[in-house]
Amino acid sequence: MANLLHLDTSIRATGSTSRTLSGLYTDEWRRRHPQGGYRYRDLAATPIPHITQPVRQYALDPGGEHPAVTAEEKALTGAVVEEMHWATTVVLGVPMYNYSVPSTLKAWLDRFIVPSYLVELAGDAAPLRGKAVVVVTARGNTYSPDSGHGRLDLQEPYLRAIFKAVGMDDVRFVHAEMTMAKELPFLADHRPMAELSLAAAAEALRRLVHGPAPVAGAQTRPLMDSGQIATG
Repeated sequence: MANLLHLDTSIRATGSTSRTLSGLYTDEWRRRHPQGGYRYRDLAATPIPHITQPVRQYALDPGGEHPAVTAEEKALTGAVVEEMHWATTVVLGVPMYNYSVPSTLKAWLDRFIVPSYLVELAGDAAPLRGKAVVVVTARGNTYSPDSGHGRLDLQEPYLRAIFKAVGMDDVRFVHAEMTMAKELPFLADHRPMAELSLAAAAEALRRLVHGPAPVAGAQTRPLMDSGQIATG
């Protein structure tokens, strides 16, 4: 059975581009898979605590003795791991904060990215091999190679590398860029570009569910010269 795990990370409860787009993908996926399983985590509303050394040791060896780790911490780590085993597809709504990912997303990753899951150690037996990931991002600027800001994109390269490390090679990125143009007066001239990027992202997500995968990098990428880094 197809199972979708849906995670949002934006601190915006309303007006979030990444939440809107991850929700669009989820709605399309559930229409396409009416019998499929679905689970949701809001990592901003209900953050997973950052790991401590005792929790890290527990994640490395769940069967060992870990008196410093509470039953609640063990249950939380176990739930995150179980959800990753259960899912066949993971969709992430990820705003760019300071060129990278929200710390709440990193805290989630730290619960299941452990050496025994790494391809370089487990090889073909890596337990997360074959799962698909769709990463929906919202970016205040544009980070295409020809924009001059590509080197500042620490979001996509990090997520691509960390999922690949555990054998999740089918990772698709859909970017909505220039998202702050709708809020900041000095970016008002870029609002048409932002709207084009948002529409292109929505169409790319529909195609991911219903049709051929879009060509990597085909989403609209408006250009700007400022270093705006906040997004939603």
